[in-house]
Amino acid sequence: MKRRIFIAVILLALLLLGGCAVMEIQSPSVTLAGIEVIEAGLFEQRLAFKLRVLNPNNVEIPISGLSFEVELNGEPFAKGVSNKPVTVPRLGEAVLDVTAVTGFAGLIRQIQGLSRGNIDAIAYRIKGRLVTGSSYGMNFDERGKLEMPKPVQGR
Repeated sequence: MKRRIFIAVILLALLLLGGCAVMEIQSPSVTLAGIEVIEAGLFEQRLAFKLRVLNPNNVEIPISGLSFEVELNGEPFAKGVSNKPVTVPRLGEAVLDVTAVTGFAGLIRQIQGLSRGNIDAIAYRIKGRLVTGSSYGMNFDERGKLEMPKPVQGR
């Protein structure tokens, strides 16, 4: 009798551990989809960012907020937070409209970098944390490039 209980407990533990391994959630991919200037002051600029969140999981991810930092061309550029809730569908995506703040120094560094030469793209890095409905959050750290518009050639 004790042996059967022992085997049942072991089997139950193995089933629970196997179930946890299957339920592992991958962090979503967060990339920049666009940037616009909202307000430009002497010491601080407010920017509107469009962030694309791709969910590679077979379950939806309810996001109740996020915090993030953006680097452009290897230099710190902007920081932002949002408490707007969104649910990213399973194997789907959502675009979040968030605001961020950059200081005068960050803007000047980028202008100086752009004025140094012919730039086809701006390298970016976005990193931060998604706040989810559960007791844990999800970190993200992505890199990409924003292609610069090409000048229109005269006819």
